[in-house]
Amino acid sequence: MSRVQLALRVADLDGSIDFYSRLFNTAPAKRRPGYANFAIAEPPLKLVLLEGQPGTETRMDHLGVEVESTDLVAAATNRLADAGLATRVEDNTTCCYAVQDKVWVSGPGNEPWEVYTVTGDARPDLEGKADLDLSDVSGLGGCCTNIDDNNTDVDRTHDAGDEPAGKTPACC
Repeated sequence: MSRVQLALRVADLDGSIDFYSRLFNTAPAKRRPGYANFAIAEPPLKLVLLEGQPGTETRMDHLGVEVESTDLVAAATNRLADAGLATRVEDNTTCCYAVQDKVWVSGPGNEPWEVYTVTGDARPDLEGKADLDLSDVSGLGGCCTNIDDNNTDVDRTHDAGDEPAGKTPACC
């Protein structure tokens, strides 16, 4: 079963977890420092919460489609490329405390979309912990962006290990 993913950057992670737990009548499927996700059955949705700056409004971080296998990611990659879309493949990447295979495309408004599958849990030892000091995720636990020293989003197109000086890669 595929499901749409919506990743939100929120100022109050604990308050957002409480709100979405009540809204969808379910507890988070995964909770890590600066991060939580919900695997919502109805409607089929993967809701990801990424801790942002205190006092800022919630904003959309990225969108995605979670699929069941690496083969489906490969099929999506071929389909998207055949449709004339520029793709960026990330195989065996660690982000959002998970090992994933994925492909990225950008919509006409530069909104980032990923088609991905989770192949493993990168940090099960952090389940339920909220202290960002325990996190291996860069910055404030952010995902799917490159964050500069001022915690400002910068170009998303750098490959891992290819960030300009002063930029910290984060992931999804």
